[in-house]
Amino acid sequence: MNLDWAHFTPWASSIGGIILGVASAIFILVNGRILGISGIMGGLMPPKVGDTFWRISFLLGLFIAPTVFHAVVPAQYITAPRIDASELTVIVAGLLVGIGTRYASGCTSGHGVCGLSRLSPRSLVATASFMFSGFVMVYVMRHVL
Repeated sequence: MNLDWAHFTPWASSIGGIILGVASAIFILVNGRILGISGIMGGLMPPKVGDTFWRISFLLGLFIAPTVFHAVVPAQYITAPRIDASELTVIVAGLLVGIGTRYASGCTSGHGVCGLSRLSPRSLVATASFMFSGFVMVYVMRHVL
């Protein structure tokens, strides 16, 4: 096994994980809701009266945050993401993730971060399924195809 040391970012990943955990805790304490992106997005289809503004604001924040990050952090510390896949592969993968989140009644952020911290058995099964599926796909894509 070879580590891609150029893209190995334990400090940035750890800081990001801590920020996500703190944000999830604050979100559930303040709003009483799980911080799951698919649930927040799904709540807009169809929108409920009085429940739309915070959902749209949250989703807009996801798109605005990288722009703010680029404005604040010096360019030498920013690395562009690298995706070694075709556009079609990325689209198909996104659709499969969307279908999977509907079947699992949540996504990795909802089950993996919030559900596991609440000791939810359903979230444990969902997260194990997400991880196992990811391991299998990486193996198939790198060693079989």
